[in-house]
Amino acid sequence: MLGAAKLAAFVPTTDGQRAKAFYVDVLGLRFVSDDQFALVLDANGITVRVSKVREFTPQQFTVLGWEVADIEKVVTELSAKGITFEKFGLPGQDDRGIWTAPSVDNATGGARVAWFKDPDGNVLSVTQF
Repeated sequence: MLGAAKLAAFVPTTDGQRAKAFYVDVLGLRFVSDDQFALVLDANGITVRVSKVREFTPQQFTVLGWEVADIEKVVTELSAKGITFEKFGLPGQDDRGIWTAPSVDNATGGARVAWFKDPDGNVLSVTQF
């Protein structure tokens, strides 16, 4: 039933202006609108609602992620904009924070993932499959 419906993503913030600066100016999402409830952004045709909340506890897992064609390039560009990538000490995670997941067949590496946080502490990621 929902397989053909357009997906919308949600992420919380306690500071709409700070979130707007991060998601628009740093990550490059397109600004759509801003009201008392949410900042609305466009991420390549996907609506991202940055919900304005008084308080919340950031989760320790990825809440929003992007599939990228060249993770090395994206990590380099985001690092140049001040993004710090998380290092979890995972086997296969390099000094830049890019983790190569083990492959199912053990012949080649699996997905490559790098995690970072937004100003509210939400865990975000970029993944190259």
